[in-house]
Amino acid sequence: MKYTTNNPRQLAVETLVRTSSGSYSNLQINAVIESTTMNAADRGLFTNIVYGVIQHRLTLEFQLKPFLRDPEKTESWVKELLYTAMYQLEYLDRVPKRAIFDETIKISKKMGHDGTRRFVTGILHQMDRKGMPKIADIQNETDRLSVMYSVPTWLISMLQVQLGKPKTVAILKSLNKAPKQSVRFNAAKITKSQLMDQLTADGFDVEASKVSESGIVIDGGQIIHSSFFKDGLLTIQDESAMLPVESMAIHPSDLILDACSAPGGKTTQIASHLTDGKVFALDIHNNKLKTVKRNASRLGVLPQVETFELDARKVDQKFKDGMFDQILVDAPCSGLGLLRRKPEIRYDKTPEDIERLSHIQMQILEAVAPKVKTGGTITYSTCTIVKQENQDVVSEFVRRHPDFQIDKTKTALDLHQDETGMLKIYPDDYESDGFFVCSLVKKS
Repeated sequence: MKYTTNNPRQLAVETLVRTSSGSYSNLQINAVIESTTMNAADRGLFTNIVYGVIQHRLTLEFQLKPFLRDPEKTESWVKELLYTAMYQLEYLDRVPKRAIFDETIKISKKMGHDGTRRFVTGILHQMDRKGMPKIADIQNETDRLSVMYSVPTWLISMLQVQLGKPKTVAILKSLNKAPKQSVRFNAAKITKSQLMDQLTADGFDVEASKVSESGIVIDGGQIIHSSFFKDGLLTIQDESAMLPVESMAIHPSDLILDACSAPGGKTTQIASHLTDGKVFALDIHNNKLKTVKRNASRLGVLPQVETFELDARKVDQKFKDGMFDQILVDAPCSGLGLLRRKPEIRYDKTPEDIERLSHIQMQILEAVAPKVKTGGTITYSTCTIVKQENQDVVSEFVRRHPDFQIDKTKTALDLHQDETGMLKIYPDDYESDGFFVCSLVKKS
């Protein structure tokens, strides 16, 4: 797409209009940054505004509502423009109010007309004069939490039933913090200590992950633009996302099935532990398998990876029973553990999605179960935090397949498992993504 401006605030409005129509925020942000000539400060402001408005959308909608006579007739881009101004006023301390007002009014005229300018100017001055409505005045507690943390009421109610109120509030408080920049060192090319030394020498602030032995938390620059990334010494991956493979105890000659592989973070993590073994990576979309191959090539593990365009529920078409030493099912899920990193998920998902996905997860487990050797392990993982997609799926699978038992999920840093041995990471535990990991061993 061609952009006619380098103004970060106007680009933020245009991007928010697209994301509210269903586009993924991270893809839209990357596309804008790659297609414009904004300097580093403007790129930072643009990214901050887009993510900030999405994260706080329910809060901003509540605050704007009293100032709109007819919200339904107000154009969507005008509302997004006002949200960007409100976000800057409330959440960005270093930006002067005068500059926010001036820029917002200029953009309203440039994107609209003089009538739009007058409309936006009037609302901004009303807000300044009257102040924002107080969230504390909302009487219903669930509604108040929903507006305060910008999370739908249905999800808050579900988490409170499953986890209790204190844990739910702790999760909600953590969701709007900026996600950490974490990477996995590539064991096929470098050691962790070597990489940390080289990153430090290059000016990055680094810290060993407290979640995964393979993880490094980085500050001081965008690592994706560095030679470390380009040369395949590391790959960008959330700390929690490293745990399913870390729990697998891979042998160099293992044959492993990665049933839901794209974009390839876990596939390449498996491959980095193999020499004469192989990981068979499945996905239903061939273009996503191309991404898996690109990542494997960059990380130097392509010889250990073989890709197949195949729905994991149809593995019987390709693979013999008892063929694999281990199987990873990183199942398609609601992604509710990723609300910090992909904030739009909170508005897109419904309880019906959770129900539908839990059936797909069970179908995948049922399909791959015969393909693992006796004594082998199926590692089941998701990036969600609700039991319907996690404990309930595992419990039902074990009930249907008494030849499988739940084994303790072991991680290098010995993270706490529940009483059944399953590993549940919530977004507030380590400020990483929410994740679930369970090891299912096939008995003789």
